[in-house]
Amino acid sequence: MPLLRRARAVAVSAVLLVSGSQVASAAVSAQAEQSSTPIAACTQPGPVLRYLVVFDEGTSQPLAEAEITASCGTPLVYYPQIGVAVATSPDPSFGRRMGPDRAYSAQAEAISKHTGAVVRKKVDETEMGKASRTGAVDRTVEQWDMDLIRAAEAHAVNNGSRDVVVGVLDSGIDPNHPDLVGALDPGLSAGCATGKADTSVAAWSPTTSAHGTHVAGTIAAADDGRGTTGVAPGVRIASVKVVDDDGYIYPEYAVCGFMWSAVHGMTITNNSYFIDPWVFTCQNQVGQKVVYEAVRRAVEYASGRGVLTVAAAGNGATDLSKPGRDSQSPTNAEEVRPRALDNTCLVLPAQLRSVVAVSSVGADKVKAGYSSYGLGAVDLTAPGGDRKQVPEGKTDGCVLSTVPAGYDYSCGTSMATPHVSGVAALLASVHPEATAPELSRMLNVQSETLPCPADYDLNGTGAQDAYCTGYSEYNGFYGHGLVDALTAVTK
Repeated sequence: MPLLRRARAVAVSAVLLVSGSQVASAAVSAQAEQSSTPIAACTQPGPVLRYLVVFDEGTSQPLAEAEITASCGTPLVYYPQIGVAVATSPDPSFGRRMGPDRAYSAQAEAISKHTGAVVRKKVDETEMGKASRTGAVDRTVEQWDMDLIRAAEAHAVNNGSRDVVVGVLDSGIDPNHPDLVGALDPGLSAGCATGKADTSVAAWSPTTSAHGTHVAGTIAAADDGRGTTGVAPGVRIASVKVVDDDGYIYPEYAVCGFMWSAVHGMTITNNSYFIDPWVFTCQNQVGQKVVYEAVRRAVEYASGRGVLTVAAAGNGATDLSKPGRDSQSPTNAEEVRPRALDNTCLVLPAQLRSVVAVSSVGADKVKAGYSSYGLGAVDLTAPGGDRKQVPEGKTDGCVLSTVPAGYDYSCGTSMATPHVSGVAALLASVHPEATAPELSRMLNVQSETLPCPADYDLNGTGAQDAYCTGYSEYNGFYGHGLVDALTAVTK
């Protein structure tokens, strides 16, 4: 059902200033004639906030920009393919003028209602240790995760094609890391931390977070006898920065990232995050439904352009088959826990249709305690690490990968997800004609079956820490199973 537009009074001269389009001015003037209650003139008390705006699909750019301007906003970027815009406005009535069912500001949610101060930096859910510097030492012996999915054996057959590009939608990739310089494609990289793509190196390079560089190394670190090696060292990667310096991934950042990846012909996107400011975005809640619709459209557009979206299930140890609303203000998203059940609430982007959602296992192939799960919500699993499951002969149960100027161990579904993206990249290398849905099906088929554990008492208390439902070939902990790089290139 198309989104309804609210009639509003606008000045024709304001419309003409934006587009110069007689079609746009006539259409918006017609809306003005339908309104019986004029809205007051624009005010500028500040602060200038950024808004995500959803239009009826098929809305032209001149008309969309004219309506934004007439509502006291400034168009920043419009994605006509999906009818979604990003706009800014210092006028607090902008959202009301556009309509709360069509416009939403994640920035506004991130400002304290009581003090007006921006909320503190978001806490990264992944667990990282102390980084070590780069050097000539071969550290692949520490990569138990690659052993678990038989990556080295796969490389003897196929280590990936340069025609395959994985977009790393994350916090940026170190452009100077020796393990990544050969794989990173600067020409396909962009920063999206305003909702509009910026191709400058500064815009897509890491600033406050090592997360994106770690993810990138798991996908495509060079197989050169030094440092670590990725799942698909022969493919290319692009840094698509969707995390701001405070650690937030607002919906306009993600929409920009998906659209950039689709327009620039990427094969896969890796999404090791959930979209802020909520863990669960509810389709029936004001504001949240704007986010849901905009992100859904962007992901579906990318899928239609042949991009496979792979995303983390999350680190909340939550049963995603029983979704709930966030229990606290979204301004403290790192502290949110689910409350009342609501089947309209989903983790974005992981629970969208056509997205491959990934849970995490430790070295013993058992679901990590932190990993979210759920029958019908998880498609595959991969090694994300667990410090309680340290492999024999190893020093750390987390995943070793690249970080800016060095290496570090980290645990999380964020670390599991790039293993799946890497295996998908190998599949795409072997099957260059495969569509995104076909790659998704191939991932399911090549996976190693992991049945539900007979006992999931992680703390030895006598009580189950989570309940795995389903059957051996498909269940809530592991989906279709553990990805297998060797099978991906040989079957």
